[in-house]
Amino acid sequence: MSTLTSSDHVLVVGAGLAGWRLVESLRNLGFDGEITLIGDEAHLPYDRPPLSKQVLSGKWDVAKASLATHDHVTSLAATMRLGARVTHLDLASTSITLADSSVVHGTRVALATGCRARELRVPSSGVLPSLRSRDDLERLNAALAYLAPKSTVAVVGGGFVGAEVATSLSSRGFTPVVVEAAARPLIGVLGEEVSRWLERLAGDFGVELRTNHQLEDVATDGSGHHLSFGDGTTLDAGAILAAVGSSLDLEWLSDSGLHLDNGVVVDNDLQAAPGVAAIGDVARFPWSNAAGEELVRIEHWQVASDHAAQLADFWMSGESETTSMVPYFWSDQYGKKLQLLGHPHPSDEVQRVSGSPDEGKWLALYSRNSFVTGVVALSQPRGLALSRGLLESPTLLDEALSAAPWSS
Repeated sequence: MSTLTSSDHVLVVGAGLAGWRLVESLRNLGFDGEITLIGDEAHLPYDRPPLSKQVLSGKWDVAKASLATHDHVTSLAATMRLGARVTHLDLASTSITLADSSVVHGTRVALATGCRARELRVPSSGVLPSLRSRDDLERLNAALAYLAPKSTVAVVGGGFVGAEVATSLSSRGFTPVVVEAAARPLIGVLGEEVSRWLERLAGDFGVELRTNHQLEDVATDGSGHHLSFGDGTTLDAGAILAAVGSSLDLEWLSDSGLHLDNGVVVDNDLQAAPGVAAIGDVARFPWSNAAGEELVRIEHWQVASDHAAQLADFWMSGESETTSMVPYFWSDQYGKKLQLLGHPHPSDEVQRVSGSPDEGKWLALYSRNSFVTGVVALSQPRGLALSRGLLESPTLLDEALSAAPWSS
């Protein structure tokens, strides 16, 4: 594939972190052709992780989560098409059709559409409110504004977002109750053992966590929301939020000719087809690690940012990335910082090497076939940072235990 020239027009579909970082990276590398950034929200690009943390807690104004100002957009000479929903991609002409039937033609297309909140629908209330966007946050804050201090707020889902929301609500004087369908939060993400180490965090922080609670219905009236569960129990709440994961929006690509399989499948250079790439949450990409090469899709802030830089460099230089990415994720919940390096399977073996749940801080290694596949830590940021090298090249578990970089 030829490198970009000033006559190229890059269409970036998705105005979140990945899309905006791609615009910045292309300009920083000297691309002086046309760039059009298309986003379905009316807002300029902003960062999503702070919405459930600093912004919901009231520590930040929502403007502080912005990634771009009008002046910044002007300085990068990017054309913005915001509040525009994309309905079709034509590979042959590298063009995009919008919901208003207008067509935008380019020479390259980068798909950075990310994910949307997974809908939770119940018979009486329909789809429950979620928290994924600035508009979602404004609706939640509007609902909270009518509640008295210490009012109960039901948080359906005890995963990363659910725990972060509960933490923020608690700091604002509300009484969050987290209801989780599984035996423990995050068991399907972090595995049986690590989820067991984490299950006491909510209670220690003063937040009620109800596990094995399958929501059946939510009846809403003037007094609030009345939740009923499969085991016959109920919960009354002044407000409710569903935090049950995310899903992809791939319907508009169904007739594009791209390879779709739990994301847009791309090669090592993030290319999905000639002139078309996918980055961030929507991309399913080959990832080399100690356990071999896997086709993965990783919904991490850091992966979205790294993908944007990698794609910009490839389109500008034609040179492939030679180093393997080390995925990183963090979550601030219940007064603790949970961090993860790598992309371990929940079924991988786990060995705790520092701290304990009783101490409220610990570090553990995931492994598969005797190789380290991940490092997970609770309130051990220094130990985690020192352990990064275990994932930069294949490392046997025995070698890792002998070196013990986390204790340096």
